[in-house]
Amino acid sequence: MRVHWPRTLAARRNAVLTPAHLRYRRTDPRAGVLHCVVLDCSGSMVHGEPMALAKGVLVRLLERAYQSRADVALVCFAAGHAEVRLAPSRAQRWNEDWIRPISGGGGTPLTLGLARADQLLARQARERPAQQRWLWLLTDGRSAETPPRPAWADHVMVVDVERNAVPLGRCLQLASAWDADYRTAEALA
Repeated sequence: MRVHWPRTLAARRNAVLTPAHLRYRRTDPRAGVLHCVVLDCSGSMVHGEPMALAKGVLVRLLERAYQSRADVALVCFAAGHAEVRLAPSRAQRWNEDWIRPISGGGGTPLTLGLARADQLLARQARERPAQQRWLWLLTDGRSAETPPRPAWADHVMVVDVERNAVPLGRCLQLASAWDADYRTAEALA
């Protein structure tokens, strides 16, 4: 349930706002869920196993979204760029032919990628306020940046695909700083 501000302010009239004035509206369970996947396509991801793991997780997330009739969006970031590869839309049957061409390289603009995803989520919140917004960050955590938690995400999941001999553990640190859920790629299999 969400606060229904017009009815709340009408109940308050000229008095100081108190909990007794609050009026609520039920959220429509049919409003659904948006799963916004933010995929790290930096150089550390492209070389070796991390990108393959991330693409595998992406395929599983898209399949689950299709089965639950959820909406999906995809933001990819690398080398100083962050782009929306898939605007929010109803999940459809996906196959690896669509995901295979995703590539990248260069640095890890984590802050830029998350800012782009947060803009997308903010626009979606204005258009469909009752919809739940999940943000899935798929990364190896090889970034020195510690961006703020995306403000427009109702729920954040950090998926760790780091496979280096000496792990940095940045994904777990980021999840802890954001009070987000943390999973390894294998846990989502």
